[in-house]
Parts: sequence; structure tokens; C-alpha cells
Amino acid sequence: MSVMLGDAGLTREEVLRIARGGEHVAIEQSVVERLRTQRAAIEAMVSSGVPVYGVSTGFGSLATTYVEPDQRRALQRALIRSHAAGVGARVEVEVVRAMMASRLTTLCSGVTGVQPATALAYAALLNAHITPVVHEFGSLGCSGDLAPLAHVALALMGEGEAILSDGSVTSAASALAAAGLAPVELAEKEGLALLNGTDGMLGQLILAVEDGGRLLQLADVAASLSIQALRGTDRVFVDELQALRPHAGQRRSAANLMVLLAGSPIVNSHVGDTTQVQDAYSLRCAPQVHGAARDTFAHATSVADVELASSIDNPSVLPDGTLSSNGNFHGAPVAYVLDFLAIVVADVASMSERRTDRLLDVHRNFGLPPFLAHQAGVDSGLMIAQYTQAAMVSEMKRLAAPASVDSIPSSAMQEDHVSMGWHAARKLRRALEAFADVIAIELVAASRAMALRAPLEASPATMPVVELVNEVTGGPGPDRWLSPQLIDVGRMVRDGELLDVVLEHVELL
Repeated sequence: MSVMLGDAGLTREEVLRIARGGEHVAIEQSVVERLRTQRAAIEAMVSSGVPVYGVSTGFGSLATTYVEPDQRRALQRALIRSHAAGVGARVEVEVVRAMMASRLTTLCSGVTGVQPATALAYAALLNAHITPVVHEFGSLGCSGDLAPLAHVALALMGEGEAILSDGSVTSAASALAAAGLAPVELAEKEGLALLNGTDGMLGQLILAVEDGGRLLQLADVAASLSIQALRGTDRVFVDELQALRPHAGQRRSAANLMVLLAGSPIVNSHVGDTTQVQDAYSLRCAPQVHGAARDTFAHATSVADVELASSIDNPSVLPDGTLSSNGNFHGAPVAYVLDFLAIVVADVASMSERRTDRLLDVHRNFGLPPFLAHQAGVDSGLMIAQYTQAAMVSEMKRLAAPASVDSIPSSAMQEDHVSMGWHAARKLRRALEAFADVIAIELVAASRAMALRAPLEASPATMPVVELVNEVTGGPGPDRWLSPQLIDVGRMVRDGELLDVVLEHVELL
């Protein structure tokens, strides 16, 4: 099965299929013809003798340095080699593939002036599942994600290293040869065209909005279980109350909670209890916090869609064939929302941790044993699981500090304001990883608490989660080695297994 790249480029869903599903990408013939036409404009400039940035001049602060005709292709190779300067850990395969899918979209838009053969070779690299080794550090998020994209271009030239489909690392030259692919000989301007975009941060944003959306649904599930275990009410989530403050995300989250709590024997068991006048904020205000996060993710998704539909290069080939310098490579629009998402997931995680702490506190959990322990004193129950959760929330708060406000000038002050969008993307990935474990620990605590409420049960929509989590962890009982249990539930959060169990019974927004 292939994704077809046509005049409209790629959608987020198609990028995900390429990045995570390993699907091939095919370029429509009409796109190839357009590339051929616009490449002719570059060829005309090459032969004109007029100095053109990146074609017959150097780069950055060397833009005034003239390059002789016989050195211009060497200029492109040198650009790639010098810009492939990343260091640190290898970036995840799915991130590199998402970045490549995004860059291929711009290459095929026609504004970059690449040869059709170069765009086709880029697609072939993806289709052969050859993933260039990209390193953690090197991008400032302005003039694009230069170093990460340069490492991809380096592999396209048959240099550097690549990761194969089995996870092994080899030389790019060997990987290309084994796949029957020839190294690309870059023509004038093509080095710039391969580097000058926000594709690294955009690829990670596309992955993040997909992952974050599912985690926010599961956060509603975890909240609904904690509400039940803490003898909370569902009356505060009715739509009549949510309509008084009609933020879209809030109403969706509240609707989810109502569906998840519907028919709950434990909620119904204390409807007339006057000892609980109002639930704590971490229960009662879940839709307001979870919903605000949803609205932020919706905004970030709209930014991702605009960015993916954009044609980002500098200089760009305009419809009349002229080549014009611009600043579209600046990553600010993407960097801002990446930072914003790290803020909101930290806050949702903080609320989750507060519910877990309440479940464990004998003074606030309405009759449950201290720390949900089997024999409190001898057993510590989930005491230290909450410590772990609190530690991750604390880390997420540090990761919520914005990267996009920290500009460090570069290239001899020619590039005197940068976005740091790549760094915002990297820390958001770490924040989402922590968020999954925070939710997992709340689910472990709430599921154990629900078992301790027997013979009362959770709602029909959430009882399967209780049963599955307690099956994995063992549920209530004497202390056991907790770490493997928490890791297993965290895996079930990440791979969607727990969410799927719920979706078999109800539809969530």
C-alpha cells in the first residue's frame, strides 16, 4: 500500500502512515512534470551569470562570497557535509521518517527548484526503509532544522550512517547499495533545498498531536475511575452546567466523563449522601483542565496542518520563475505550540497525581486503607508509586519551561534570532513519555481502589479497565515488586490497549 503525493502534498494522517506504518510514498507524474518545469528556472539563473544566493554565492554570513561556476556543485556537497554537524543520541526512526515525509512534501511543491530525480531519490530512501542517523543536538530551529536535515541529505549522497529496518546501523553507502539505489549527485541549489525547512520540529508536532490526543482520552478514563473510587459525583459534569462556559474541549471532556460514569453502581450508591457537599477540584474540575488541554491540542493541530501545507525554502522559486529570499524557514509558529503543549500536559499530569495522592490518603479517601495497602504498616501499598508519579510530574514541569524564548544568535550575527523549535519538540516528546506513565499510575491506584470497594463495581464502560489493570498488577494484596507492574501498565497506555478496551463499550470524543 502506498501514499500518493500529489499537488496537495501530504496530510497529517499520511505522514503518520509513512512515519509509523512504514508505508511507501509515490509521487504523481503531474508533480514530476511541475518539478521539471521549475528546475528550468534554476538552470536559467545558473547560466545567467547574476549572483544568486546559494546558487552562485556562499551561505549565511558568506552570502556575499562569489562562487565560480565550476565550484557550484561542490558548493552543494560541502554545504551538506559541513551542516551535518549533529551530536548526541540518535533520534528515533519515526521522527526521522516524519521529518523526511514533511520535507518531501516541500521538495515536491516546486518552490525549491530541485531536479525531479532528487525528489524521487528522497522518496526511494523512505521506501527502502533506510533511515539516516540524525543526532539529538544541532538544530536551532531557524534557517530550518539544518543539522537534522543535513544528516538525511548526507545519506542521500551516500555518506554518513543509516539505520536499517532491522534496527542495525551501517554506512549509508552500504545501505544504498544493498537497496539498489545510487547516491544522488546534487546540482546547484539542491543542497539548500534539502536543508531549509521546519520539517524536524513539524514531524515531531504531528506525532505529538496524535499521541497527546489519545492520552487525553485516557486521562478522562483515569479521572472517571478515581471519581468513582473516591465516591465522587457525576452531577457536576452535566451539559447544562458545561454550557454555561462553552469551551469546546471542556464540553467534550465533560461529555466523556458522563459517558464513562453512566450506570456506575458506586456513583449511584451515595447519590443522597450529604457528607460530601462538593468534590475536590482534582475531581470536580477535570473537564475544565482536561478540556483546556484539548483546546490547546486543537490549536496545535491547526498549526501543524498549515505548516504541512506550506512550501518552505529560502530562496524560493516563485510562479514567474524568479528566485526570492524570504524568512519562511523561521520556526516560531511551530515552536510556540510545541512549548504550549508541554505546558498543558504537565498541568493535566499534575491533576492526575493529585487524584492518586487522594486515593492513598486515609484521611481523604473515604474508607479505603492507607496507601491502599493490604496490611498497612507491614505493607506500604502504592506509597512509592505515588512518589514515582510525583517525580515524573516534577520533571514535566521542568520540561514545560519554554524553549522558544531562548534565542542564541548564530552565523556571525546574520542569523541573529532563532526559534529553538527543535528543542521544544524534543522536550515535548519526553513530556509525553512521562505523561503516559503518570496516567498509568493513576489507573493502577484507581483500579486497586475499585477492587477494594467490592462488592460495588465501576461503571460498565470502565470496569473492563479495572479488571485488566488488576490482572496485570495483581490488584490488592501483600506488597509485590511494583516496577514491572507499572512498566506493563505504562506499555498498555502507550500502545492503546487500555483505551481500546473502553472504546469497545463507549465512544469517546
